Amino acid sequence: MSDAPMIETHIVQSEAGRPYGMGEPPVPPIAPAITNALFAATGKRIRKLPIRLADLSA
Repeated sequence: MSDAPMIETHIVQSEAGRPYGMGEPPVPPIAPAITNALFAATGKRIRKLPIRLADLSA
């Protein structure tokens, strides 16, 4: 985690008539970002989670 980039979350006030969630929005893009970084580093596409060491070998 010490090598992970800083993730900033901004909560924007809304005029919406009903409440909407705001607790987990930054979480969903993490897995695709990690798998894209692994593809850039290894050339191997990851198609399922969890990522295992065997998935990275040729």
